[in-house]
Amino acid sequence: MEKYLFIVVAGIYGLLAFNFWRNPNNEQRWHHIVLGIAILLHAWLLDITLFYYSINLSVTNALSAVLWITILIYWLATQLKQNLQSLQAFALPIAAVVVLMQGFIRDTHFINYADMPYFKAHIVVALLAYSLFTFAALHALLMSLAERKLHNQSTWIELPNFPPLLPMEILLFRAIALGFVLLTLTLISGILFSEEIFHQAMKLNHKNIFTMISWLIYGGLLLGHYQFGWRGRKATRLALAGFVFLLLAYAGSKFVLEILLHRA
Repeated sequence: MEKYLFIVVAGIYGLLAFNFWRNPNNEQRWHHIVLGIAILLHAWLLDITLFYYSINLSVTNALSAVLWITILIYWLATQLKQNLQSLQAFALPIAAVVVLMQGFIRDTHFINYADMPYFKAHIVVALLAYSLFTFAALHALLMSLAERKLHNQSTWIELPNFPPLLPMEILLFRAIALGFVLLTLTLISGILFSEEIFHQAMKLNHKNIFTMISWLIYGGLLLGHYQFGWRGRKATRLALAGFVFLLLAYAGSKFVLEILLHRA
């Protein structure tokens, strides 16, 4: 039964994306209603795959959560009369593929101490923070494309109708600000759990160092934006730089240890 629901959600995402690309200027109310239903079904599927018995942070589950948050943000922004439909059209096909992967590639990566309520809250907050920063990175890339299109420069992909840069920029900094707050809570709670569970301070390994660098970049970007008016290319480049270090913290730390340092 679950596999059929994965197919249904992926099918809705794919059909809505196809409909928008075919009729980019024909916005219809049923589009938002059907997408809202798909988002709810997707959330239910995430609940039973991420939190079934324990916390399963497999690659497909994590990617699915990231795409769910991305589409939810764009959907909510659209309800607030922001013209971001073309960005939904970019995210929906990717989400459709990831949902199918989640339904048919059942890999597992269960988290230790997941039975502790506070530790589970720590993991959920961390996942939300990483998801928001992934969304911000994707959004920054789209802003770069929109800016190039505005200056009549060639781009590697053509969306049918880019929204104005100002609402895109506002949404970017809101996502980064919320992600920064959540990442700060993740770091603080991680230090506290390290003391409580392992009876030692948080180690300065590759994962934690890269995470701290990412935190400093995002904090500096927010400070520069609200105090000195940083925006445009500087903002998008710093947003992408912060995401690269956050990606290195998790995907890259294992590579550094096992390949570069030849450790098991």
